[in-house]
Amino acid sequence: MKTLRVLTGITTSGTPHLGNYVGAVRPTVRASRQPEVDSFYFLADYHALIKVGDPARVQRSTLEIAATWLACGLNPDEVTFYRQSDIPEIPELTWLLTCVTGKGMLNRAHAYKASVDKNTASGEDPDAGVTAGLFMYPVLMAADILMFNAHRVPVGRDQIQHIEMARDIAASFNHLYGEHFTLPEAAIEEHVATLPGLDGRKMSKSYDNTIPLFTPREQLRKLIMGIVTDSRLPGEPKDTQGSALFQLYQAFASVDETASLAQSYASGIAWGEAKQLLFERIDQEIAPMRAVYEELMQNPAHIEHTLRRGAEKARSVATPFTRELRQAVGLRALDTLATKAPTTKSAKIAAASFKQYRESDGLFYFKLVDAGGQILLQSDGFTSPKEVGQAIARLQSEGSPALDALRPRMKVMAGTAELTAALEQLASAGH
Repeated sequence: MKTLRVLTGITTSGTPHLGNYVGAVRPTVRASRQPEVDSFYFLADYHALIKVGDPARVQRSTLEIAATWLACGLNPDEVTFYRQSDIPEIPELTWLLTCVTGKGMLNRAHAYKASVDKNTASGEDPDAGVTAGLFMYPVLMAADILMFNAHRVPVGRDQIQHIEMARDIAASFNHLYGEHFTLPEAAIEEHVATLPGLDGRKMSKSYDNTIPLFTPREQLRKLIMGIVTDSRLPGEPKDTQGSALFQLYQAFASVDETASLAQSYASGIAWGEAKQLLFERIDQEIAPMRAVYEELMQNPAHIEHTLRRGAEKARSVATPFTRELRQAVGLRALDTLATKAPTTKSAKIAAASFKQYRESDGLFYFKLVDAGGQILLQSDGFTSPKEVGQAIARLQSEGSPALDALRPRMKVMAGTAELTAALEQLASAGH
């Protein structure tokens, strides 16, 4: 049974590089093979439009990244693999989330702040060249995640802020309209979350310091031999700390192999020899996948068909969920409007909703609150948000019968009749 949903995407703004592979592709492909993991993988082409003005580049990058996922072992029959722009519900959700997102929070987003700081330093208007797309990037990313209620999102360390923002946005929506969104968590491989590039800075297309993942073997060797190192001579001990070569090697090697190279550093290995070791270790892993990638690149129609099938699968989740969200915010058909206003008590019961939160003790709690703000039911602390979600889901689906089983961890805060009515109302409404 799949109990953990993992979602990740890559922006279609360039050719996939080793940093994409180590930080996103490899760990999530491995995770997709675990029986309990429900994996969602997408090509973030809406995101690409924020920084790429070349349509041909976006299209080419979409093909390259799709071929990369498949060459690295992604099985489209076992996961949900789709193109972001094939899911029209995502931009709709982006707008719904925009309406509960504070501008102050977006002002603090790293990418926006970096642009403002750069403009200020050069004496320009702070918002010169800043598009609304760049400013709203965190909300679109939140929509990507929350549309499918992902539990974990593999990201580089520089993207943690966006996951935290997605959690805050989800919590704001849940507070206003009831529990609809799971609060996602960032998943990071500590040692390889961010790889250094050719110049020692983070490997990034924006720095033009990347090593393309499936570059030909001889070109791969040439690029690795060009990685910047210090001036220490053969025989002089080298420091692994801050060494781009060592960090890249560590991302591909076993623990024993990494320890062996660390010893060689201490013994004064020549930089040329260290680079050769790095080249051989990377090519050992990449070469078999490179052959598959090159074959896929010659058959774009096959990839297009695969993505369209994935979109159908993704929309089987997104379409009904969007209907639920539209209903929650009041975008409803008028012929469903009651002809007679409900009584105050009925209105309060109908609007009862669960609130999920974390206290300073590190435990997770939830409460059932009526329309007037009265707490009907208060939980004890749970060790994980997953446990809280399971308890809420059971109460929502089963109603009062579930309360008896969960009562040891619950505290009834109002009249039993009112609590029972609220639970039955939620269960019958299918919340």
